[in-house]
Amino acid sequence: MSLYDIPLRTLTGEATTLDAYKGKAVLVVNVASKCGLTPQYTGLERLQQQFGERGFTVLGVPSNQFAGQEPGSAEEIQTFCSTTYGVSFPLLEKTDVNGAERHPLYAELTQVADAAGEAGDVQWNFEKFLISPEGTVAGRFRPRTEPEAAEIVTAIEAQLPA
Repeated sequence: MSLYDIPLRTLTGEATTLDAYKGKAVLVVNVASKCGLTPQYTGLERLQQQFGERGFTVLGVPSNQFAGQEPGSAEEIQTFCSTTYGVSFPLLEKTDVNGAERHPLYAELTQVADAAGEAGDVQWNFEKFLISPEGTVAGRFRPRTEPEAAEIVTAIEAQLPA
């Protein structure tokens, strides 16, 4: 199964797939509102603003699997993201990224190794996966790697459609 075929739901409950982003570079990030890394929303939004018109999007995936740091409803998540961080990029519904109920998207993403050669479970909130315009995983960045770190910006630029 292609990443483009995996059924997803938007934060507002509408059915979608990554096919909606075919031909774009997509940075998929599991996000949370009450995490020490939550300020990364600022950098994610700056990436969206910097590269959005060039065939790129951030795709936020709220998850409550790490110390209950995303307890809110869909409406609360949307309000928090837009009013606190001015988030303009799309958000999916709250999703399990690890464990028995892991979403099929993350079942595929977590097979990909990071720069240190380690695949497997998402370590914490704000782990980032870069998907190429062709629908393959082009990079995996661990939670503490800031969104605007050189390695992420370089990887995004390399994946922007011509």
